Amino acid sequence: MELENLIATIEEICKEKNLPKERVLQTIEHALAVAYRKDFGKKDQNIKVKLDLKTGKMEVFDLKTVVEDGIKEGEAQRRFNPKKEIPLSEAKKIKKDVKVGDEIITPLEVPSKFGRVAAQSAKQVIIQKLREAEREVIYEEFKGKEGKILSGIIQRKEKGNVLVDLGKVTAILPFYEQIKEEKYLPGQKIKVYVLEVKQTSKGPEVIVSRAHPEIIRELFKLEIPEIASGVVEIKNIAREAGSRSKVAVATSEKNIDPVGTCIGPRGSRIQTIISEIGGEKIDIIEYQEDPAKFIANAFSPAKISSLKIIDEEKKIAKVKVRPEQLSLAIGKGGQNVRLVTKLTGWKIEIEKEGNEKEKK
Repeated sequence: MELENLIATIEEICKEKNLPKERVLQTIEHALAVAYRKDFGKKDQNIKVKLDLKTGKMEVFDLKTVVEDGIKEGEAQRRFNPKKEIPLSEAKKIKKDVKVGDEIITPLEVPSKFGRVAAQSAKQVIIQKLREAEREVIYEEFKGKEGKILSGIIQRKEKGNVLVDLGKVTAILPFYEQIKEEKYLPGQKIKVYVLEVKQTSKGPEVIVSRAHPEIIRELFKLEIPEIASGVVEIKNIAREAGSRSKVAVATSEKNIDPVGTCIGPRGSRIQTIISEIGGEKIDIIEYQEDPAKFIANAFSPAKISSLKIIDEEKKIAKVKVRPEQLSLAIGKGGQNVRLVTKLTGWKIEIEKEGNEKEKK
């Protein structure tokens, strides 16, 4: 292949596969080395090929690392690799001032018919290596997006999982990371949280989630500039996906209301977030260093009458509520108090005000 055609081919591959030119060149050199070894190489040769795109010159050589002769006294025995290594005594016959750790490069003849043989033998190797390189680039790209939110399009359902097209890769939304109440329809646009990126024999595998609590944090960052900049901080999140979440927020700026900032004018900011997660309710709680104040805030929208710390070390507290606030404080199926416990880290005992014996 002429140099111009080779360069054009490499440029085309780089553009099409979004690969660095250096990586494609290394792949082609590796493929040519495999082809040479197959048809012209010897058993103990470590074949390397160097292709110069500026001059079009191709060099083939045998590369070996110089190692000590024999075994030194007290040194653990190691196996000598004749393919990649050469004893110091043998290396000195080639180059007198050589020392252990140096490399001996022996140029090899490039037969005139190598071009045609190389093209035939290297074709599949090049395709395979390019595929591997492309997968590696995609893996590295998406590995860096773990813990982030990406937009995708639902493709289809498969064995309970939902496949989501993220552009360069199809992500898997496992059944256990789905929201039970949500319907996933082909062609539907959806935001997902990148949970994990794994490298497999078939290429990168991207696992995404709709149920993970951290999707709430990332949505807040997207929709609320003060969260993204760090002016307002999310201290903790407690979530029962598809139903309700509680988000504790705080700020060190005295003139900023962290709760109001997250809600936005007429609730515009929080409503945008709620619509992204299928209408799930979100309670925004002002975080307090004082656990009593924080627990009281966390019961929102319910209001408690009083709070007593029972055991500070074990983090147990008792709250009293008015009879009309009892069901709201507990929540449907105990949801509200469960979320308060998750959010604050305190075990909560609820008591109806006016009756010391009646506890919930």
